[in-house]
Amino acid sequence: MTATLPIAPASALDALDALESEAIHIFREVAGEFDRPVILFSGGKDSTLLVHLAVKAFAPAPVPFPLLHVDTGHNYPEVIDFRDRLVERLGLRLEVAHVQDWIDDGRLVERPDGTRNPLQTVPLLDTINEHRFDAVFGGGRRDEERARAKERIMSLRDSFGRWDPRKQRPELWNLYNGRHAPGEHVRVFPISNWTELDVWRYIQREGIELPSIYYAHQREVFRRDGMWLAEGPWGGPRGDEALVKKSVRYRTVGDGSCTGAVESTATTLDEVIAEVTASRLTERGATRADDRLSEAAMEDRKREGYF
Repeated sequence: MTATLPIAPASALDALDALESEAIHIFREVAGEFDRPVILFSGGKDSTLLVHLAVKAFAPAPVPFPLLHVDTGHNYPEVIDFRDRLVERLGLRLEVAHVQDWIDDGRLVERPDGTRNPLQTVPLLDTINEHRFDAVFGGGRRDEERARAKERIMSLRDSFGRWDPRKQRPELWNLYNGRHAPGEHVRVFPISNWTELDVWRYIQREGIELPSIYYAHQREVFRRDGMWLAEGPWGGPRGDEALVKKSVRYRTVGDGSCTGAVESTATTLDEVIAEVTASRLTERGATRADDRLSEAAMEDRKREGYF
């Protein structure tokens, strides 16, 4: 007689176990259904979490997808250093689309305000087309802002890379629709149902390394439009914007021209989690200037093909 192992009831899974299980299921679904997936990777906490989940999904085999970083040239050095160390440690393949290459050959024009965040869409779509990627993993979460809350787990982009939120496909439970025509692709969001706090608690539980800028450190910053920005190749300080040294950390990683720091003394994971728990602002609402341009700023960019 063959012995059977007891099956743990669903209630035995805590919230993080359930979120992890869902994300790993999505990775495996995509691996079985698509020919050329890729993971968008910025070096931030969400995309680092994606890589960690992908490693778990396919272990002991290697992650079967490459990473893609759209490098604005305005990145924090600590993040680029972290990106390169992680890729080397895990033996991953990394594709980098340098926004500067598109500016140099005339496909893009530098913006008067110096910010390059909006310029990432064209290099992203060109690289997706060049490599014929048909499934593009992203670290977007529904709790970040309104447009991301509208995304399905698998969200279709047309042959121009555009998203139409009015034509979202229904998703029932864990039944995803990856159907797409040649030239179209699907954006996939395995951590869509996570919150910022879930991400931090999971990072703590799994011992995941992050770039050092996520923890409080001394940095020279200047005040612009209510945010603390660091000096860099993106410009600033200007005019009466004075550099001051403060204890800050970053809640999100992005183009330095529009990603602000928050004043903080949180140098450990426990302190960061306590800080996030007490915060009344989402990470993007607190630190991303490009999301403040209009009520629909992110949705407008996503319609054009942005992350």
